[in-house]
Amino acid sequence: MVIAGVSLLAWVWLVVGQGGFWRTDVRLPRRGALDEWPSIAIVVPARDEAEVIGVSLPSLLAQEYPGHAEVFLIDDGSTDGTGDLAHALHDRHGGLPLTVSSPGEPPPGWTGKLWAVRHGITLAAERGGPDYLLLTDADIAHRPDSLRELTAAAVSCDLDMVSLMARLRVETGWEKLIVPAFVYFFAQLYPFRWINKARSRTAAAAGGCVLIRASAVAAARVPDSIRQSVIDDVALARAVKRSGGRIWLGLAERVDSVRPYPDLGELWRMVSRSAYAQLRHNPAVLLGTVLGLALIYLVPPLAAVGGAIAGAWPLCALGLAAWAAMAASYVPMLRYYGQPWWLAPTLPYTAALYLLMTVDSAVEHYRGRGAAWKGRTYARPDASV
Repeated sequence: MVIAGVSLLAWVWLVVGQGGFWRTDVRLPRRGALDEWPSIAIVVPARDEAEVIGVSLPSLLAQEYPGHAEVFLIDDGSTDGTGDLAHALHDRHGGLPLTVSSPGEPPPGWTGKLWAVRHGITLAAERGGPDYLLLTDADIAHRPDSLRELTAAAVSCDLDMVSLMARLRVETGWEKLIVPAFVYFFAQLYPFRWINKARSRTAAAAGGCVLIRASAVAAARVPDSIRQSVIDDVALARAVKRSGGRIWLGLAERVDSVRPYPDLGELWRMVSRSAYAQLRHNPAVLLGTVLGLALIYLVPPLAAVGGAIAGAWPLCALGLAAWAAMAASYVPMLRYYGQPWWLAPTLPYTAALYLLMTVDSAVEHYRGRGAAWKGRTYARPDASV
Protein backbone atom coordinates (compact mmCIF):
# COMPACT_ATOMS: atom_id res chain seq x y z
CA MET A 1 0.00 0.00 0.00
CA VAL A 2 2.78 2.43 0.92
CA ILE A 3 4.78 1.75 -2.23
CA ALA A 4 1.68 2.06 -4.42
CA GLY A 5 0.77 5.28 -2.66
CA VAL A 6 4.23 6.72 -3.26
CA SER A 7 3.98 5.74 -6.93
CA LEU A 8 0.65 7.56 -7.23
CA LEU A 9 2.07 10.67 -5.54
CA ALA A 10 5.02 10.54 -7.92
CA TRP A 11 2.65 10.58 -10.89
CA VAL A 12 0.65 13.47 -9.48
CA TRP A 13 3.89 15.43 -9.11
CA LEU A 14 5.12 14.48 -12.61
CA VAL A 15 1.88 15.48 -14.31
CA VAL A 16 1.48 18.73 -12.38
CA GLY A 17 5.03 19.82 -11.57
CA GLN A 18 7.42 18.50 -14.25
CA GLY A 19 7.12 21.36 -16.71
CA GLY A 20 4.11 19.97 -18.56
CA PHE A 21 6.48 17.44 -20.17
CA TRP A 22 3.54 15.42 -21.50
CA ARG A 23 2.21 18.24 -23.67
CA THR A 24 3.10 18.23 -27.36
CA ASP A 25 2.25 21.84 -28.25
CA VAL A 26 5.80 23.22 -28.03
CA ARG A 27 6.26 23.86 -31.74
CA LEU A 28 8.42 26.20 -33.77
CA PRO A 29 6.86 29.69 -33.72
CA ARG A 30 5.72 30.75 -37.18
CA ARG A 31 7.32 33.98 -38.35
CA GLY A 32 7.02 36.05 -41.49
CA ALA A 33 9.70 37.11 -43.93
CA LEU A 34 12.83 38.82 -42.64
CA ASP A 35 14.16 42.10 -44.00
CA GLU A 36 17.55 40.46 -44.42
CA TRP A 37 18.24 36.73 -44.44
CA PRO A 38 21.49 35.58 -42.77
CA SER A 39 23.94 33.26 -44.48
CA ILE A 40 23.72 29.58 -43.48
CA ALA A 41 26.22 26.71 -43.60
CA ILE A 42 24.54 23.30 -43.38
CA VAL A 43 26.94 20.77 -41.83
CA VAL A 44 26.06 17.08 -42.22
CA PRO A 45 28.37 14.55 -40.53
CA ALA A 46 27.97 11.19 -42.27
CA ARG A 47 29.50 7.78 -41.64
CA ASP A 48 28.25 4.89 -43.79
CA GLU A 49 24.96 6.60 -44.57
CA ALA A 50 24.41 5.48 -48.19
CA GLU A 51 21.16 3.82 -47.08
CA VAL A 52 19.53 7.11 -46.06
CA ILE A 53 21.22 10.09 -47.77
CA GLY A 54 19.34 9.32 -50.98
CA VAL A 55 16.34 10.84 -49.20
CA SER A 56 17.90 13.25 -46.72
CA LEU A 57 20.53 15.02 -48.86
CA PRO A 58 18.18 15.96 -51.74
CA SER A 59 15.83 17.49 -49.15
CA LEU A 60 18.65 19.78 -48.01
CA LEU A 61 19.76 20.66 -51.52
CA ALA A 62 16.16 21.63 -52.35
CA GLN A 63 15.74 24.11 -49.49
CA GLU A 64 13.77 27.21 -50.51
CA TYR A 65 15.90 29.72 -48.64
CA PRO A 66 15.93 33.41 -49.64
CA GLY A 67 19.49 34.03 -48.43
CA HIS A 68 22.81 32.34 -49.11
CA ALA A 69 23.09 28.73 -47.97
CA GLU A 70 25.42 25.87 -48.81
CA VAL A 71 25.79 22.26 -47.71
CA PHE A 72 28.94 20.65 -46.27
CA LEU A 73 28.67 16.87 -46.13
CA ILE A 74 31.53 15.56 -43.99
CA ASP A 75 32.28 11.97 -44.93
CA ASP A 76 33.58 10.43 -41.71
CA GLY A 77 35.53 7.45 -43.02
CA SER A 78 32.61 5.79 -44.81
CA THR A 79 33.18 2.43 -46.48
CA ASP A 80 29.84 2.26 -48.33
CA GLY A 81 30.41 5.02 -50.89
CA THR A 82 28.58 7.75 -48.99
CA GLY A 83 30.79 10.52 -50.39
CA ASP A 84 30.51 9.36 -54.01
CA LEU A 85 26.74 9.00 -53.66
CA ALA A 86 26.53 12.56 -52.31
CA HIS A 87 28.29 13.89 -55.42
CA ALA A 88 25.98 11.84 -57.65
CA LEU A 89 22.89 13.14 -55.86
CA HIS A 90 24.03 16.73 -56.33
CA ASP A 91 24.71 16.10 -60.02
CA ARG A 92 21.22 14.63 -60.37
CA HIS A 93 19.19 17.07 -58.25
CA GLY A 94 21.23 20.28 -58.25
CA GLY A 95 20.11 22.87 -55.72
CA LEU A 96 22.27 24.42 -53.03
CA PRO A 97 26.07 24.31 -53.43
CA LEU A 98 27.55 21.11 -51.99
CA THR A 99 31.01 20.42 -50.60
CA VAL A 100 31.99 16.85 -49.72
CA SER A 101 35.07 16.49 -47.55
CA SER A 102 36.67 14.03 -45.15
CA PRO A 103 38.22 15.02 -41.80
CA GLY A 104 40.32 11.88 -41.40
CA GLU A 105 40.24 9.71 -38.29
CA PRO A 106 39.42 11.58 -35.08
CA PRO A 107 42.39 12.17 -32.78
CA PRO A 108 42.36 10.77 -29.22
CA GLY A 109 39.79 12.51 -27.07
CA TRP A 110 37.30 13.20 -29.87
CA THR A 111 34.14 11.37 -30.91
CA GLY A 112 33.87 10.83 -34.65
CA LYS A 113 30.73 12.91 -35.08
CA LEU A 114 32.09 15.95 -33.27
CA TRP A 115 35.40 15.74 -35.14
CA ALA A 116 33.40 15.74 -38.38
CA VAL A 117 31.30 18.69 -37.18
CA ARG A 118 34.46 20.60 -36.31
CA HIS A 119 35.81 19.97 -39.80
CA GLY A 120 32.59 21.24 -41.35
CA ILE A 121 32.59 24.39 -39.22
CA THR A 122 36.21 25.04 -40.21
CA LEU A 123 35.42 24.65 -43.92
CA ALA A 124 32.47 27.03 -43.59
CA ALA A 125 34.66 29.60 -41.83
CA GLU A 126 37.22 29.38 -44.64
CA ARG A 127 34.45 30.32 -47.10
CA GLY A 128 33.96 33.65 -45.38
CA GLY A 129 32.08 32.54 -42.29
CA PRO A 130 28.28 32.06 -42.14
CA ASP A 131 25.98 33.88 -39.75
CA TYR A 132 24.35 30.60 -38.65
CA LEU A 133 25.13 26.90 -38.86
CA LEU A 134 22.56 24.17 -39.32
CA LEU A 135 23.91 20.97 -37.77
CA THR A 136 21.78 18.12 -39.05
CA ASP A 137 22.26 14.35 -39.13
CA ALA A 138 22.53 12.37 -42.35
CA ASP A 139 19.28 10.52 -41.64
CA ILE A 140 17.17 13.68 -41.29
CA ALA A 141 14.93 14.87 -44.14
CA HIS A 142 13.75 18.48 -44.21
CA ARG A 143 10.64 19.90 -45.87
CA PRO A 144 11.47 22.59 -48.47
CA ASP A 145 10.62 25.45 -46.08
CA SER A 146 12.40 23.96 -43.04
CA LEU A 147 15.52 26.13 -43.15
CA ARG A 148 13.51 29.28 -43.83
CA GLU A 149 11.18 28.67 -40.89
CA LEU A 150 14.03 27.76 -38.53
CA THR A 151 15.94 30.89 -39.43
CA ALA A 152 12.93 33.19 -39.22
CA ALA A 153 12.15 31.89 -35.72
CA ALA A 154 15.77 32.19 -34.54
CA VAL A 155 16.22 35.74 -35.82
CA SER A 156 12.77 37.06 -34.86
CA CYS A 157 12.96 35.63 -31.34
CA ASP A 158 16.66 36.51 -30.91
CA LEU A 159 17.59 32.90 -30.16
CA ASP A 160 21.18 31.68 -30.28
CA MET A 161 20.18 28.08 -30.84
CA VAL A 162 16.98 26.51 -32.14
CA SER A 163 16.60 22.74 -32.12
CA LEU A 164 13.80 20.49 -33.32
CA MET A 165 13.12 16.95 -32.16
CA ALA A 166 12.76 15.28 -35.56
CA ARG A 167 9.69 13.11 -36.00
CA LEU A 168 11.09 9.58 -35.91
CA ARG A 169 9.82 6.77 -38.12
CA VAL A 170 6.93 4.69 -36.75
CA GLU A 171 6.03 2.04 -39.29
CA THR A 172 6.90 -1.36 -37.82
CA GLY A 173 5.25 -2.77 -34.71
CA TRP A 174 8.40 -2.31 -32.63
CA GLU A 175 8.80 1.29 -33.81
CA LYS A 176 5.22 2.04 -32.76
CA LEU A 177 5.89 0.57 -29.33
CA ILE A 178 9.34 2.06 -28.68
CA VAL A 179 9.67 5.35 -30.59
CA PRO A 180 6.88 7.51 -29.10
CA ALA A 181 8.03 6.42 -25.64
CA PHE A 182 11.61 7.46 -26.49
CA VAL A 183 10.52 11.06 -27.10
CA TYR A 184 8.13 10.94 -24.12
CA PHE A 185 10.93 9.85 -21.76
CA PHE A 186 13.28 12.48 -23.20
CA ALA A 187 10.71 15.21 -22.57
CA GLN A 188 10.12 13.90 -19.06
CA LEU A 189 13.83 14.13 -18.34
CA TYR A 190 14.25 17.49 -20.13
CA PRO A 191 10.90 19.33 -20.16
CA PHE A 192 10.85 21.57 -23.21
CA ARG A 193 9.26 24.48 -21.36
CA TRP A 194 12.06 24.48 -18.80
CA ILE A 195 14.69 24.33 -21.53
CA ASN A 196 13.16 27.32 -23.27
CA LYS A 197 13.21 29.54 -20.19
CA ALA A 198 16.23 31.83 -20.24
CA ARG A 199 16.83 31.59 -16.48
CA SER A 200 16.27 27.83 -16.22
CA ARG A 201 19.28 25.58 -15.71
CA THR A 202 17.69 22.80 -17.79
CA ALA A 203 19.41 22.48 -21.16
CA ALA A 204 19.04 19.96 -23.97
CA ALA A 205 18.79 19.78 -27.73
CA ALA A 206 17.95 17.25 -30.41
CA GLY A 207 21.11 16.58 -32.38
CA GLY A 208 19.32 15.78 -35.63
CA CYS A 209 18.38 19.41 -36.21
CA VAL A 210 20.21 22.30 -34.55
CA LEU A 211 20.38 25.83 -35.97
CA ILE A 212 23.00 27.81 -34.06
CA ARG A 213 24.37 31.32 -34.38
CA ALA A 214 28.05 31.32 -35.39
CA SER A 215 28.88 33.77 -32.60
CA ALA A 216 27.32 31.34 -30.09
CA VAL A 217 29.56 28.57 -31.43
CA ALA A 218 32.58 30.74 -30.74
CA ALA A 219 31.36 31.87 -27.31
CA ALA A 220 30.68 28.30 -26.16
CA ARG A 221 33.92 27.03 -27.78
CA VAL A 222 32.10 24.16 -29.43
CA PRO A 223 32.66 21.54 -30.50
CA ASP A 224 36.12 21.59 -28.87
CA SER A 225 34.71 22.06 -25.36
CA ILE A 226 32.47 18.98 -25.72
CA ARG A 227 34.74 16.86 -27.94
CA GLN A 228 34.40 13.68 -25.84
CA SER A 229 30.62 13.82 -25.39
CA VAL A 230 28.72 10.79 -26.60
CA ILE A 231 25.40 12.55 -25.94
CA ASP A 232 26.62 15.55 -27.88
CA ASP A 233 23.28 17.33 -28.35
CA VAL A 234 22.67 17.74 -24.61
CA ALA A 235 26.32 18.72 -24.09
CA LEU A 236 26.03 21.32 -26.87
CA ALA A 237 22.92 22.87 -25.34
CA ARG A 238 24.54 23.06 -21.91
CA ALA A 239 27.66 24.68 -23.33
CA VAL A 240 25.65 27.31 -25.20
CA LYS A 241 23.41 28.07 -22.22
CA ARG A 242 26.38 28.31 -19.84
CA SER A 243 28.00 30.83 -22.14
CA GLY A 244 24.92 33.04 -21.95
CA GLY A 245 23.16 31.91 -25.12
CA ARG A 246 19.40 31.61 -25.45
CA ILE A 247 18.24 28.15 -26.58
CA TRP A 248 14.93 26.68 -27.68
CA LEU A 249 13.75 23.09 -28.26
CA GLY A 250 10.44 21.85 -29.62
CA LEU A 251 8.76 19.09 -31.59
CA ALA A 252 9.17 19.12 -35.36
CA GLU A 253 6.56 19.51 -38.05
CA ARG A 254 8.87 19.81 -41.07
CA VAL A 255 11.80 17.61 -40.03
CA ASP A 256 11.65 13.80 -40.17
CA SER A 257 14.04 10.96 -39.50
CA VAL A 258 14.22 8.47 -42.37
CA ARG A 259 16.34 5.88 -40.57
CA PRO A 260 14.47 2.57 -40.28
CA TYR A 261 14.49 0.49 -37.12
CA PRO A 262 12.85 -2.68 -38.44
CA ASP A 263 13.32 -4.88 -35.38
CA LEU A 264 13.81 -4.71 -31.65
CA GLY A 265 17.55 -5.30 -31.96
CA GLU A 266 18.10 -2.07 -33.91
CA LEU A 267 16.02 -0.06 -31.45
CA TRP A 268 17.76 -1.73 -28.53
CA ARG A 269 21.16 -0.68 -29.85
CA MET A 270 19.93 2.88 -30.47
CA VAL A 271 18.99 3.27 -26.80
CA SER A 272 21.60 1.16 -25.05
CA ARG A 273 24.65 2.62 -26.81
CA SER A 274 24.33 5.88 -24.86
CA ALA A 275 22.04 5.09 -21.91
CA TYR A 276 24.84 4.51 -19.39
CA ALA A 277 26.67 7.61 -20.63
CA GLN A 278 23.50 9.55 -19.79
CA LEU A 279 23.94 8.26 -16.22
CA ARG A 280 27.55 9.50 -16.20
CA HIS A 281 28.81 5.89 -15.95
CA ASN A 282 27.88 5.96 -12.26
CA PRO A 283 26.73 2.64 -10.71
CA ALA A 284 24.88 4.46 -7.91
CA VAL A 285 22.97 6.56 -10.42
CA LEU A 286 22.22 3.39 -12.39
CA LEU A 287 20.78 1.73 -9.29
CA GLY A 288 18.69 4.79 -8.49
CA THR A 289 17.42 4.92 -12.08
CA VAL A 290 16.41 1.26 -12.05
CA LEU A 291 14.58 1.67 -8.74
CA GLY A 292 12.95 4.88 -9.94
CA LEU A 293 11.73 3.32 -13.18
CA ALA A 294 10.35 0.36 -11.27
CA LEU A 295 8.55 2.58 -8.76
CA ILE A 296 7.05 4.92 -11.33
CA TYR A 297 6.25 2.58 -14.23
CA LEU A 298 6.09 -0.99 -12.94
CA VAL A 299 4.46 -0.62 -9.51
CA PRO A 300 1.12 0.77 -10.83
CA PRO A 301 0.15 -2.21 -13.02
CA LEU A 302 1.55 -4.69 -10.49
CA ALA A 303 -0.47 -3.08 -7.70
CA ALA A 304 -3.61 -2.91 -9.84
CA VAL A 305 -3.48 -6.51 -11.03
CA GLY A 306 -2.06 -7.95 -7.79
CA GLY A 307 -4.60 -6.08 -5.69
CA ALA A 308 -7.46 -7.34 -7.85
CA ILE A 309 -6.26 -10.94 -7.67
CA ALA A 310 -5.79 -10.76 -3.88
CA GLY A 311 -9.03 -8.88 -3.29
CA ALA A 312 -7.06 -5.97 -1.81
CA TRP A 313 -9.22 -3.31 -3.42
CA PRO A 314 -7.57 -0.23 -1.86
CA LEU A 315 -4.24 -1.45 -3.28
CA CYS A 316 -5.91 -2.09 -6.62
CA ALA A 317 -7.43 1.40 -6.61
CA LEU A 318 -4.08 3.06 -5.93
CA GLY A 319 -2.45 1.09 -8.74
CA LEU A 320 -5.25 1.87 -11.19
CA ALA A 321 -5.13 5.59 -10.34
CA ALA A 322 -1.37 5.78 -10.95
CA TRP A 323 -1.66 3.68 -14.12
CA ALA A 324 -4.45 5.93 -15.41
CA ALA A 325 -2.38 9.07 -14.77
CA MET A 326 0.56 7.49 -16.59
CA ALA A 327 -1.55 6.44 -19.57
CA ALA A 328 -3.33 9.80 -19.80
CA SER A 329 0.01 11.64 -19.86
CA TYR A 330 1.18 9.42 -22.74
CA VAL A 331 -1.84 9.94 -25.01
CA PRO A 332 -0.68 13.33 -26.44
CA MET A 333 2.61 11.81 -27.61
CA LEU A 334 0.80 8.88 -29.20
CA ARG A 335 -1.46 11.33 -31.04
CA TYR A 336 1.56 13.32 -32.22
CA TYR A 337 2.88 10.09 -33.78
CA GLY A 338 -0.52 9.16 -35.19
CA GLN A 339 -0.92 6.13 -32.95
CA PRO A 340 -4.16 4.93 -31.28
CA TRP A 341 -4.84 5.99 -27.68
CA TRP A 342 -5.32 2.41 -26.53
CA LEU A 343 -1.56 1.87 -26.74
CA ALA A 344 -1.17 4.18 -23.72
CA PRO A 345 -1.73 1.45 -21.07
CA THR A 346 1.18 -0.53 -22.60
CA LEU A 347 3.66 2.11 -21.43
CA PRO A 348 4.77 0.02 -18.37
CA TYR A 349 5.82 -2.78 -20.74
CA THR A 350 7.80 -0.34 -22.87
CA ALA A 351 9.36 1.17 -19.74
CA ALA A 352 10.44 -2.31 -18.65
CA LEU A 353 12.22 -2.71 -22.00
CA TYR A 354 13.98 0.64 -21.50
CA LEU A 355 15.01 -0.46 -18.01
CA LEU A 356 16.60 -3.60 -19.48
CA MET A 357 18.28 -1.53 -22.22
CA THR A 358 19.79 0.74 -19.59
CA VAL A 359 21.13 -2.18 -17.59
CA ASP A 360 22.49 -3.74 -20.79
CA SER A 361 24.22 -0.43 -21.61
CA ALA A 362 26.05 -0.59 -18.27
CA VAL A 363 26.99 -4.24 -18.77
CA GLU A 364 28.38 -3.50 -22.25
CA HIS A 365 30.33 -0.54 -20.85
CA TYR A 366 32.12 -2.72 -18.29
CA ARG A 367 32.80 -5.30 -21.00
CA GLY A 368 34.57 -2.58 -22.98
CA ARG A 369 31.86 -2.33 -25.63
CA GLY A 370 29.95 0.69 -24.34
CA ALA A 371 28.90 3.63 -26.56
CA ALA A 372 29.69 1.66 -29.71
CA TRP A 373 28.59 3.19 -33.02
CA LYS A 374 29.53 2.10 -36.54
CA GLY A 375 32.80 0.45 -35.66
CA ARG A 376 33.93 2.88 -32.96
CA THR A 377 33.73 2.45 -29.20
CA TYR A 378 34.10 5.41 -26.87
CA ALA A 379 35.42 5.27 -23.34
CA ARG A 380 34.05 7.43 -20.55
CA PRO A 381 35.31 11.02 -20.89
CA ASP A 382 37.78 10.84 -18.02
CA ALA A 383 39.22 7.50 -19.11
CA SER A 384 42.23 7.04 -21.31
CA VAL A 385 41.44 6.83 -25.01
